Amino acid sequence: METWDLAQIDIQPHHPQVLDSDSEGRVIALQLPAGERLSEHQVHERAWLLVVSGAIEILDSGGASTTGGAGFLAAFDPNERREVRASEDSRLLLLLSPWPGVGHPSAR
Repeated sequence: METWDLAQIDIQPHHPQVLDSDSEGRVIALQLPAGERLSEHQVHERAWLLVVSGAIEILDSGGASTTGGAGFLAAFDPNERREVRASEDSRLLLLLSPWPGVGHPSAR
């Protein structure tokens, strides 16, 4: 068993930490400062985004917006486009499965 205290891990902005990675999935912790964003993007895998602390806004490719704070969980289909903005300093946990997903450059 491996464990992590997501509130205590030293995660610097712009330096995501891969906490675990194997063929079943990848787990990444991120620190997103208030006012910053993860520009519109997509991943090849199914993705879950958990707000550990702070608050975010998610904009989908159609322009719809959803907000959430600590405990908020969003799920995305493979290749679904979105943008994530931090309205407060935010600690996020991103889970991707399977890893790597179909079409990912490293899956060749």
